[in-house]
Formats: sequence, C-alpha cells, structure tokens
Amino acid sequence: MGLTKSENRSRIRRRIRKVSFGSQERPRLSVFRSNKEIYAQIIDDTTGKTLAAASSRDKAMSKVKGTKSELAAEVGKTLAKKALDAGVETVAFDRGGYQYHGRVKSLADGAREGGLKF
Repeated sequence: MGLTKSENRSRIRRRIRKVSFGSQERPRLSVFRSNKEIYAQIIDDTTGKTLAAASSRDKAMSKVKGTKSELAAEVGKTLAKKALDAGVETVAFDRGGYQYHGRVKSLADGAREGGLKF
C-alpha cells in the first residue's frame, strides 16, 4: 500500500529541510498553502525566530481581488517589503513539500519582484 498524500508531502518536506536551513545571513522563506489561503514567513533557524511574515488573511490583503495565484503574488511582494524593512535581502526558499508550480511559484515571483534574492 502506498503513502497517503500528507505522508508523501511530509517526506518531501523533510528532504528539503535537510538542505535549506535558515541562518542569520540567509534566513529561510517558508511557504504553507491551504486550499483557500497561502502563508509565508522568513525564519532564522539558528535562533528559531520569525523575522517577517505575510499571508492572504492579512487585513491589507482583503482589499486585493483576483485569483488565488494573483493573491499569492501580492503576498510575496508584501513579504519582500517587510523583509527588506527588517534588513533581510537574501533568503533560502523552502517550498514546504509543495510543487514549485501555481501559487507557490507566484509567491516566489512576487517576492523576487519585491526585491528579495534567492
């Protein structure tokens, strides 16, 4: 019998996390995607602190209309702005076990447009 969808995602997630570890100089941009919303945060794994976070549930995002992919791009831009204000320019991208496709890719492209490098 094969793995369930969530078990398979958690195996992929562990494999990704072995490689992408957030440090003080290059924190990790972590993505979580639910069916309706998308969340992203920039984490320094050495201290375990979240440096910046943005999601599609923020009050500023309630004014943005469009598809879920367009909303994800706006979340990426908002996160990039918050990260630059916190002094973070380069990040390690952690796609969280999701395919780099659709909303995850839109968020990454939005963050790049906002000024983050990864």
